[in-house]
Amino acid sequence: MGKFPCAFWRLSSRPGLTAIEKLIVPSITITEVFKFVLRQRGEGMALEAIAHMEQGKVVPLDSSLAIDSAKYGIDYKLPLADSIIYATGQKFNALIWTQDIDFKSLENVKYYPKKTI
Repeated sequence: MGKFPCAFWRLSSRPGLTAIEKLIVPSITITEVFKFVLRQRGEGMALEAIAHMEQGKVVPLDSSLAIDSAKYGIDYKLPLADSIIYATGQKFNALIWTQDIDFKSLENVKYYPKKTI
């Protein structure tokens, strides 16, 4: 996994790290972020990252969201985790902020290309 996971903000809010209480966190991003940070920086930093994420609204994957995710996965040819993230964003009318190119052309997405050295 070479990409950093997504962050969501409700469209009614003004995006920014100062509004962490408005952060929508699909539960699968807890796995993605923990794994990414664990690999790069170790368990202490990974736990710290997750603690920040948990200040937002963590959204578990339920049956309804899983079905929506499958539909988005087929419609937009998204990998499983990305389809769950996208379905969660749609459910909460949230803006997805990401560097993941799989989201680039989707509605309610703010895509930022990775900077190359």
